[in-house]
Amino acid sequence: MKTHRKAFGAFNQGGVPKIACFNQAKTPLGVNFDTLIKSMQEYVNKFVAPVWGTPANLVKSSGFLAGAWAMVFLDDADEENALAYHDLTPDGMPQSKVFVRTTLASHELVSVSASHELVEMLVDPAINLLSTGPDEKAVYAYESADPVEALSFNVLGIPMSDFVYPSYFEDFHKAGSVTFDHMKTVHRPFQILKGGYQIIFKNGKWKEVYGSAAKKKAFKKEDRRGHRSEQRANWRKLKKSRRSKV
Repeated sequence: MKTHRKAFGAFNQGGVPKIACFNQAKTPLGVNFDTLIKSMQEYVNKFVAPVWGTPANLVKSSGFLAGAWAMVFLDDADEENALAYHDLTPDGMPQSKVFVRTTLASHELVSVSASHELVEMLVDPAINLLSTGPDEKAVYAYESADPVEALSFNVLGIPMSDFVYPSYFEDFHKAGSVTFDHMKTVHRPFQILKGGYQIIFKNGKWKEVYGSAAKKKAFKKEDRRGHRSEQRANWRKLKKSRRSKV
């Protein structure tokens, strides 16, 4: 536990995190792995870090690296009822998982799924940041790709996920007054595009708010195990369980 507490305190504090990227999936990714890592590095350097102040060094590896964050590619979602600790490396560092077969079965691109998880991990590595917003009775999860997750743009020829800017979570901005996402498709704070959604905490429960009825229907069919939307709920359950045992 001592190691984990120390690691938690180090999330996004000083230094530039190293992210070990390794592929354990047998399913073809649909893109060269080296090219994908190179494109994600450019995505961070040129687009994400200048806006969010979250630099990172992505390295190809065969497994976890001591003291490094991780992005692991797997065929399928984790076993059912997997808890939030599955989103930590053995050293207690942030980890993203990309489920290749699940992604492709949903007719999505692995590069978009990977960059989606990458930007969200960099912006909120401990999955615990929240913001006030238009609903005064709710708080909004600091998820930087979910509201625009259906959109992507090319980086070195590889599709990468659109993402929102910090201004997205600042409700005092007037519509159209500033840039709210990279692709400039969002026009006001907390807007959810038709293909996106948002996680909020209201009345003691986590819930999703969808940009359209079609997105809600599609979302319910997705295998969300291991996704950040599930991890937020699991973190709360884990904390509640620990408090009840004290």
